[in-house]
Amino acid sequence: MKNDICDGNVSITDPTALEEWNSTIRAFLAHGSQTPVHLGAVLEREPGFAMGHAAKGLFTLMLGRRELIAAAQDALDVALAALRQGQPALRERLWCRALSAWLAGRPSGAIAAMEEALLDNPRDTLSAKVSHAIRFILGDHYGMRRSIERVLPAHGPDHPLRGFVLGCHAFTLEETGDYAAAEAAGLEGLRHASDDAWGLHAVAHVYDMTHQPDRGISLIEENCGSWLHCNNFRYHVWWHKALLHLDRGELDKVIELYDTEVRHDRTDDYRDFSNASSLLMRLELEGVSVGDRWNELADLAETRANDACVAFADLHYMMALSQQGRQQATQAMLERFHRDAAAPEAETLRIIADPGLTAAEGLAAYGEGRYAAAFRNLAQAQPRMQTVGGSHAQRDVFERITIDAGMRAGYLSETEALIRKRTALRGGVEDAFAAARMQQLSAAMRLAASA
Repeated sequence: MKNDICDGNVSITDPTALEEWNSTIRAFLAHGSQTPVHLGAVLEREPGFAMGHAAKGLFTLMLGRRELIAAAQDALDVALAALRQGQPALRERLWCRALSAWLAGRPSGAIAAMEEALLDNPRDTLSAKVSHAIRFILGDHYGMRRSIERVLPAHGPDHPLRGFVLGCHAFTLEETGDYAAAEAAGLEGLRHASDDAWGLHAVAHVYDMTHQPDRGISLIEENCGSWLHCNNFRYHVWWHKALLHLDRGELDKVIELYDTEVRHDRTDDYRDFSNASSLLMRLELEGVSVGDRWNELADLAETRANDACVAFADLHYMMALSQQGRQQATQAMLERFHRDAAAPEAETLRIIADPGLTAAEGLAAYGEGRYAAAFRNLAQAQPRMQTVGGSHAQRDVFERITIDAGMRAGYLSETEALIRKRTALRGGVEDAFAAARMQQLSAAMRLAASA
């Protein structure tokens, strides 16, 4: 039994395979494009490495694609067979348990297995990152913070992966509203791990939430080495840069970034799709004509409308369909939401039932110009929207739509309350969107009073 870079036991005997496994860990933590290459090399040399097969399955499920569930199940079958034939460490058994739980519709069970691994070895950065990632999909930001803070003391200056844990801590601090501490943790993390795209993006979140677009743009531009090596996560960093330019009112620059970077590769990965659809929506809310850019997204949304793997993804598909006026496809997706809500056996389906269904109905109504219905549904869903996953910055598009619908429908006092609540979440700092809407709202209220 050998130890990997996380001081975790692994049943790898081949020294080259162990090097490749350590490279897999570091690449995964850095959102590196070579993660599957290194993992493939591990499994080629060590086909009986159960944890490697479990990792393959878990990484596959994180893609949120229904057609890949079978591949994740195959990975579990191979991993379990390897467990029976060898003498696996506790950590390997727990990783197999995690994959089994998620495939059974219980991602919370996968989190529990990772946390048990961390109790056994709090220096296990890889298990900490997987717990962090699954909690992110479930919108459990306070759980993310508690988990990382439990293992942070074990990741002292002697730990080779300390920077990545600091980056995760920075993100959880930002998502729980501790912006100054998040900025400090993220920047310190980058000093330990200059390739930590997650930590860099956590600091970009801080600057977005606190209306500091100049600092955010400089951070991204001056640290290209932290994120240009990434897999499709680099498109998400470009998306953050576009948001910061949007906050500065540089709409032409946002369109340019959409065409040249955010949507450079027109994939149907739900994370890339959510970047694109939410950015187009923000532009339209600012009065920008986006031309035929919705067409491509709506075509993809029609092909992915039955995934039901991640509620966050489903709502972005609904956004594209409704904005493009695909009424038949929108209705079909709503019917699927209703079916899922009627029999929510899996945890993900329970999220689709509440708040997903109400939010989806609100998005469909907004696309049809039924602003009163859109506001009522989206406002009803808003208190539980964190459970669909994603970050505050990502879910903010739904808040912007709700505010716009409320203003159009004449729900002036209710809309004002939402804007003030949104600003309070951002540390009381009013960004360009809030400032413009409060100005419009004041004018509408004066007009209503005079009438």
